Amino acid sequence: MGTPEFAVASLQILVANNCPVVAVITAPDRKQGRGQKVVPSPVKDYALSQNIPVLQPTNLKSPVFITELKLFKANLQVVVAFRMLPEIVWQMPALGTFILHASLLPDYRGAAPINWAIINGEKETGVTTFYLKKEIDTGAIILQEKEKISETDNVGSLYNRLMISGAKLVLSTVELIREEGAITREQSEGTSNKRAPKIFKDTCEINWNLPFSEINNFIRGLNPYPAAWTQLDGKTCKIFAISKADISSAANVHDVITDHKKNIYIRAANGWVKLLELQMEGKKRMSVGDYLRGNPLTNLPDVE
Repeated sequence: MGTPEFAVASLQILVANNCPVVAVITAPDRKQGRGQKVVPSPVKDYALSQNIPVLQPTNLKSPVFITELKLFKANLQVVVAFRMLPEIVWQMPALGTFILHASLLPDYRGAAPINWAIINGEKETGVTTFYLKKEIDTGAIILQEKEKISETDNVGSLYNRLMISGAKLVLSTVELIREEGAITREQSEGTSNKRAPKIFKDTCEINWNLPFSEINNFIRGLNPYPAAWTQLDGKTCKIFAISKADISSAANVHDVITDHKKNIYIRAANGWVKLLELQMEGKKRMSVGDYLRGNPLTNLPDVE
C-alpha cells in the first residue's frame, strides 16, 4: 500500500527478491499540471509494469473495497507513504500490517519527518518498520536503520537515501516475519517531544529574526518542496539556498539590498544572508545572478 515515488523503491525490492506481491493499493489517478492531465501514481505505474493487480479505492471503509481486498488472501500488508487505514483493513492479514516510517521512532511521528529532522538541525535520522495500531505511528518497532544528516543535505538528498535504506529495511522486515517471526519492542512513550506535523504554506514563511544557522536549516528542510518563502520586492519569493555574507551595513531585520548584478542580501538576526537560488512569482527556479540579469530590482537599495 503506497502512492508516491518513495514507496516505489520498497515495492521494487520486494518484486526483485521474489516476494509474492498479490496486489497493490494506491491512490486514485489525479489531475496534474497546467493541462490537468489525469496521471496515475508512481506506485501504480510500476505495479502495472509488473502485471500486479491494482486497487484504487476512494473510500477505504467501502464494503466493496473490503470484499475485494479479502479475495487476495494476503497474509501480510506493507504500508509505505499511504493514507491512514481503518482497523478492518490493517487487522485483516494473519501476519499483520507493518509500516515504513522515515524517522527513528518515537522521534518525528507525523506526516513530514524528513523535513522536520533537517529544520530542527538533527545530525542523525533513519527509517523504522513497525506494526500498525490505532494510534498513529505508535506501534511496536520491528527494525530500525540510522542515517547521518550532513550540513549540505536538503530534503531531496536525504529523501533519496532514506528511500533506498527504507526499501532494504522493508525487505529485511518481510524476510524476518516470513522466516522466523519478528521480535518487536514497544515505543518508549513520553521520551520524545520531537514531532513532524504536516507542512502548510504558512509554515514555510522564513522568520528573519532567527540566526543564520536556523534559517539555513529551515530552507534546507523545505528544499526542493514545498520551499521556504519570503516577500521580496513586493512579491512572494521561494528561496532554496543561502550563505553567510560579510557585509557591515547597518540595517533592520528583513531589510534587503542588492548590487543589481549577481547578489541579493537579506538581514537576519545575527548578520546578512546572501541568497544563492530563488524562484520569484511566475518565474522558474534559478540562481540569483541569472534572475538579476533579466529582472532588475529597481525598488531595492544598493549595497554600500
